[in-house]
Amino acid sequence: MHAFHKNHKKVVASDCWNCPLHTGLEKIRVALYVQQAAFHFIDAANRKEHHLSEEVMKAGFSISPDELASIASGHDIKSLKMHGGVEGISRKINVSLDDGINTTDFSMRQNLYGANRYVEKPPRSFWMFVWDALQDLTLIILMICALISIVVGLATEGWPKGVYDGLGILLSIFLVVIVTAVSDYKQSLQFRELDKEKKNIVIHVTRDGSRQKVSIYDLVVGDIVHLSIGDQVPADGLFISGYSLLIDESSLSGESEPVYITQEKPFLLAGTTVQDGSAKMLVTAVGMHTEWGRLMGTLSQGGEDETPLQVKLNGVATIIGQIGLVVATLTFVVLIVRFLVDKGMHVGLLTWFPEDALTLLNYFAISVTIIVVAVPEGLPLAVTLSLAFAMKKLMDDKALVRHLSACETMGSASCICTDKTGTLTTNHMVVDKIWICEVSKSFRGKETINDLKAVISEKVLSILLQCIFENSDSEVVKGKDGKNTIMGTPTEAALLEFGLELEGECYAQHRDCKKLRVEPFNSVKKKMSVLVSLPGGRIRAFCKGASEILLQMCDKIIDSDGNSVPLSEVQTKNILDIINTFACEALRTLCLAFKDVDETYERDKIPADGYTLIAVFGIKDPVRPGVRDAVQSCIAAGVTVRMVTGDNINTAKAIARECGILTDDGLAIEGSDFRNKSPEEMKDLIPEIQVMARSLPLDKHTLVTNLRSMFHEVVAVTGDGTNDAPALHEADIGLAMGIAGTEVAKESADVIVLDDNFATIINVARWGRAVYINIQKFVQFQLTVNVVALIVNFVSACITGSTPLTAVQLLWVNMIMDTLGALALATEPPNDEMMKRPPVKRGESFITRTMWRNIIGQSLYQLVVLGTLMFAGKRLLNIEGSNADSILNTVIFNSFVFCQVFNEINSLEMDKINVFYGVFSNWIFVAIIASTVIFQVIIVEFLGTFASTVPLSWELWLVSVLLGSISLIVGIILKCIPVEPGRTADKPNGYEPIPSGPEAV
Repeated sequence: MHAFHKNHKKVVASDCWNCPLHTGLEKIRVALYVQQAAFHFIDAANRKEHHLSEEVMKAGFSISPDELASIASGHDIKSLKMHGGVEGISRKINVSLDDGINTTDFSMRQNLYGANRYVEKPPRSFWMFVWDALQDLTLIILMICALISIVVGLATEGWPKGVYDGLGILLSIFLVVIVTAVSDYKQSLQFRELDKEKKNIVIHVTRDGSRQKVSIYDLVVGDIVHLSIGDQVPADGLFISGYSLLIDESSLSGESEPVYITQEKPFLLAGTTVQDGSAKMLVTAVGMHTEWGRLMGTLSQGGEDETPLQVKLNGVATIIGQIGLVVATLTFVVLIVRFLVDKGMHVGLLTWFPEDALTLLNYFAISVTIIVVAVPEGLPLAVTLSLAFAMKKLMDDKALVRHLSACETMGSASCICTDKTGTLTTNHMVVDKIWICEVSKSFRGKETINDLKAVISEKVLSILLQCIFENSDSEVVKGKDGKNTIMGTPTEAALLEFGLELEGECYAQHRDCKKLRVEPFNSVKKKMSVLVSLPGGRIRAFCKGASEILLQMCDKIIDSDGNSVPLSEVQTKNILDIINTFACEALRTLCLAFKDVDETYERDKIPADGYTLIAVFGIKDPVRPGVRDAVQSCIAAGVTVRMVTGDNINTAKAIARECGILTDDGLAIEGSDFRNKSPEEMKDLIPEIQVMARSLPLDKHTLVTNLRSMFHEVVAVTGDGTNDAPALHEADIGLAMGIAGTEVAKESADVIVLDDNFATIINVARWGRAVYINIQKFVQFQLTVNVVALIVNFVSACITGSTPLTAVQLLWVNMIMDTLGALALATEPPNDEMMKRPPVKRGESFITRTMWRNIIGQSLYQLVVLGTLMFAGKRLLNIEGSNADSILNTVIFNSFVFCQVFNEINSLEMDKINVFYGVFSNWIFVAIIASTVIFQVIIVEFLGTFASTVPLSWELWLVSVLLGSISLIVGIILKCIPVEPGRTADKPNGYEPIPSGPEAV
C-alpha cells in the first residue's frame, strides 16, 4: 500500500527501553562521545573521595550511589579491585550473589539508588496543540479579516449589528481550532500510552532466592539479572558468571566488533545487546545513573515519521490546495471586477462609502475561505486518525504496532513467511515419545517411567538425567506454594518436566556436577553443548539438538547397561526411521548425546564429534486453535502463507498440512537445498515453495529478498531470534513474537505480536486493509465536497457577482468534511468482506476508477441541484418577499450540507449497494451524522445572525432533506455502473470469491 519504499521504513535508535527515537544512531553516538569527553574531563579535574550519605549508612550500605555507578560506566577496574571485586561490591550493597535482593528492601533501594527510568520531557499540553492549530496561515488571514470586518462594521453599522459578520467568522475559526486541537491531543496521549507499552520489557532476575520475571521499570541496584542471547542489557552492572558472553556495544560506542565479557572485563552497560552466550549480572546503576540514561536525558524524543500514505496524500493535498488558490484568486478578481464595473456604471469610481470597504473585505474573506475549504488538510488527519484508531484496537487484540506505516502496509501484504513454533503452534511443549536403548515408548507419566526403569539400568537413567539437567539454560524454580515452575524455553521445559518425573527421589547425582563451559543454543548451530566436571573428577560433554545434526556427531550408542557400543550403519538407518516416524506424527525430534573425555582435555572448547547417542525425544507442540481458519482467511484474501522453520522437514510438513498451508501440489524444501540454488533456479522454485524446513536465518533473509525483488511481493515476516533481525528488517512488515521473541528481534520489527498467535497476524492484516479502504472512502467524500464548493462559488461569482455560501458557512462545511468526516469514515472497523478481495499491488493508483466514478457522478448531481436552486430556485420554490435572496441562499446552504450528510453515508461503501449494512454498529459514525444534522438545524434556525441564514419553513426543510437524500439514490445507481474489469454490482470486487474452507486446500 505504498509503504514499500524501504527508505521510509524506520529509523529507530536501539535502547534498553525500546524507545523509538528518530534522531538517528549517529546523533546518539556523537552526543555520547561529547558527553563522555566532558565527564572524563570533569572526573580528571575534580577526582575526589566519594562520601557516604547518612541515608546510605543508615540503610547498611557502604558505597555511595555515584561511586557505584562510576565503576561500570567508567570501566574502572582499579576501583572495582579496591572494593574487593564483584563479591566485595555485593557485600557493600547487602546482596547475595546466589539469592539476590530481599523484596522487602525494594523501596529502600529505589529511594537511595534511583528508579530504572530516565527523565522524559513533559508531554505537550492541550494549549500547545491549540497554539499549533492557530498557526495555520489561512486561519490567521481569516482572523485578520474578521477583526477588520468588526472595526469597519462598527464604524458603518454600529453595535451590535456591525460585529455579526466578523464575530461569526471568529466563532467558526474557534470551533475549527478546538476540534483540531482536541483530536491531535487525544492522539498524542494515545501514542504516549503505546510508547510506554513498547518500553516495558520483562526481565529475569533472582530475588528472595528464586528466579522470577519483573518489569524493567522495577529493576533496582543489587538485582541479579539473567541475560541470554538477544536480550538488551537493562542497566549498568557487573558480570558475575556466565558462558561465552558476547556483547554488541555499537549502540553506545559505534564499534561494530562485539566485546567478550569475562570476570577480567566484567563491565556491562545499559543499552547494549547480548549477541551470544548467557550470564548473570549484578546491577550497579539504574535509570539516570547509567551512561545510557544520562544520554537519553540530553535528547528529545522524536515523534513518528510520516507514513508513506501520509506523504502521498500530502502531495495530493498540495495539488488540490494549489487548484483552490487559483480558483479563489479568480473568484476574488471576478468579484472585484464586477463590483467596480457596477459601481462605475451607477455611482462612479470616485465616490466611495464605508460599506464599499466592508464589501471588498467580505469578498477577500470569501476567497480566503475558499482556500480553506479547498486545502484538504483532513487527508493527513484522516490517515493519522485511522492509524491511531487501528493501533489502539490492535493493542487490545494483542498486537503492538511500533511503526505507524506497518498498519497501512500490512493491508497490502501478499505473502506471509511465518515461523512454526509458537506462532502456528501453542508453544506449550510436552514429551510425547522417547526412544532409548532400542526401546520406544509413548510418554504417559508415571506408567511410562516405571516401564523404562524396568528395562533400562540405573546408569543409563543417571546419564540421561545428567544430560537433561546439566545441558540446559532453563531453571526449575520452587514457588511459595511448593510447586515447581520452569523458567526457560518451551523445549527445555518439556525435557525438564520429563526429567523431574523420571528423577523422583533417586538419581540426584547430577546435582553435584560443575559446569566448565557452555555453548548456548542458537538457530545456526541448532544444538547446545556443555562441558561438566563429574563428582569423581571425570569430565563429560553433553550435547542436544536437531536429530539429524546430532546423529552425524555420534559414532556410538548407549546400551541398556550404560555402556557405549559402536553405532552400526543398520542402527543409524533404524534411528533415522525412528526420527522420521516421530516427525511424520508432527512431533519435534531432539537427540541427546554425551562424550567422556580425559582430564588432560582442553577445557576452553567442547568436542564436536565422537559422541554416544543416549535418546531420541519426540516433543508434541499442538497446533493453535483457529490457525487453520486464519490460514484459510489468508488464502481467501489472496495472501500466500509460507512456513519457514528450523524443524525437521517431516515435522514441518505434518504441521503445515494440519494448518492448511501445504497443499498437494505445494513444495516443501530444506534450507540446505534452497541456499545452493542459482538465482535462475530460485526464480522457478520460489513460487512453488510452501514449507522451508531446517532453515537458517540467512535462508529466510534470502527468501524475503527474492520475493520482494524478483516477484514484487509485499512480504510480512515473523521472527523471534536475534538472527531473525536481518529478515525482519528486510521485509515490508517485520512481526516479532512478544513471548518467545528476543529484544533484538523486537527492536527490528514493525509489529510485536504479544500473544505469538498467527490469528493475531491476520487481525493486523484486516486492520491494515480497513485503514487503506477507510482513507479511500474519506478521499472520495472530501474530493466531492471540494469540487462542488469550488465550482459553485466560482460560477456564481462570475454570473451573479456574489457567492451563495458565506465565509462562516464555508468554514462549517470545511469542518464537516475535514475533522468530522475524518472521524466518521476513518474509524470504520474491518469487516469480513475486506478479506475477500486481493491485496493492493505495488504502484497501484490510490484513487481508483470506482472512486472517480463516484466523485464525478456525485459532483455532477450536486452541481445540477445547486445550480438549479441558484438560477431558478425562487420560481420553483415560490419564494417571494424582501428577504427572498436570504431564504434562497439558506436553502442552497442547507441542501448543500444535506447532500454531504447523505454522501457521507453513501461513502461507507464504494461498491456495495446496501450502504446501511452494519452502519448502526459503528456508534462513532452514527454520532457524527446525528450531531452534524443537529448543529445544522441550530445554525439555520438560531444562529442566522452570525451564519447569514434565516429560519426556514418545514416545507423548505423537507426540500433540502429530499434533495440531499437523492444524492444517496444517485450513489446507489452509480454503483451499478461497472468501471473495473469484470466488476458488477453482484461481484463488486471484480472477481469470483476465492474459495475458503477445505476446497481451498
